[in-house]
Amino acid sequence: MHSVLHSILVNKRQRHRAILDLIQAQVISSQEELRTLLEERGWAVTQSTLSRDLRELRLARIPTPDGPRYAASGTYAASDNRAQVEDVLPQFFSSLEGVGELIVVKTMAGGAQPVAEAIDAAGWPEVIGTLGGENAILVVCRSAAARERAEKKLQRASKA
Repeated sequence: MHSVLHSILVNKRQRHRAILDLIQAQVISSQEELRTLLEERGWAVTQSTLSRDLRELRLARIPTPDGPRYAASGTYAASDNRAQVEDVLPQFFSSLEGVGELIVVKTMAGGAQPVAEAIDAAGWPEVIGTLGGENAILVVCRSAAARERAEKKLQRASKA
């Protein structure tokens, strides 16, 4: 039994490595395209297994100037980081609510990590940091006034 479990884990690690190698080597804009490329390399995976792998690897389909592609969270930190927030947030945004020095940003499932990374990379002076889960982000601000300014930036970015 131990050797079977070991084989499964090794197989999964190798498949994850193949996925990472593929998305780093070329633009892949859909799960089906990635599944086909994996199959060409000997990895026959179902759509559900591939979705789980993408979640576990924290890969997201993010916008780029050349169209959407899969990338690790934070891979595309543009020199104008605020534009990065404006690129990512509209795709995942659901709602936001603030109190005191805190903002909770709700996203679609899987959207919190790339949005949190973009907010952190933006380097907004109002924001101390973020904590991103699966579909919610806690944004910690320097003060209640800073929270109000950050909320306005996030509202604007969500409509970009």
